[in-house]
Amino acid sequence: MEKRRLYMDYSATTPVKQEVVDAMMPYFTETFGNASSFHGFGRDAKNVLDKSRAQVASLINAKSNEIYFTAGGTESDNWAIEGVAFANKAKGNHIITSKIEHHAVLHTCEYLEKHHGFEVTYLDVDAEGRIRVEDVENAIKDNTILITIMFANNEVGTIQPIKEIGEICRKNGILFHTDAVQAVGHIPINISEQNIDMLSLSAHKFHGAKGIGALYAKKGII
Repeated sequence: MEKRRLYMDYSATTPVKQEVVDAMMPYFTETFGNASSFHGFGRDAKNVLDKSRAQVASLINAKSNEIYFTAGGTESDNWAIEGVAFANKAKGNHIITSKIEHHAVLHTCEYLEKHHGFEVTYLDVDAEGRIRVEDVENAIKDNTILITIMFANNEVGTIQPIKEIGEICRKNGILFHTDAVQAVGHIPINISEQNIDMLSLSAHKFHGAKGIGALYAKKGII
């Protein structure tokens, strides 16, 4: 009897859906221009790029000009955290995150601590892997410039109280980033209602191609 393997690790990656493959194929061989070129081939490519940016924005109720394409979730996390840290170092050097973040966030925070003198508070979670909102508020200092908390955990699936954490950030004038790689495409997200300033996503987590990600950054941050 032939043995068959059953794939059950969709939190790590997903297969690319056939309709995604079909949608991408023309841009390998037909509409292949450089979107920054001024000739017709370039303009055609730019039109497709603009349409794609609008589609991503619609997933989270953002504006098209607030979407920046990246190579994936790791680059998006790195750009968001380091970008805010270096741009706001004159205002403060304290960042709040959690102990259960993806390594893309944890390693970036550790790098900022070790090489650039930033102070990072790593919050504990409760027995269900959830951040306590009061812990976030109690960790805020006068020099806090960024709070970065993942939307949904990649190991156990716990969904964090994003809206409430975002409200705390708004109240205190602190930027809020969420790694939503495990959430986009699975959980309804509205960046306005949930008080999110920056959000990372990656296409391969919801049947898109690997090597394609995006960073949402509220207008004026970048």
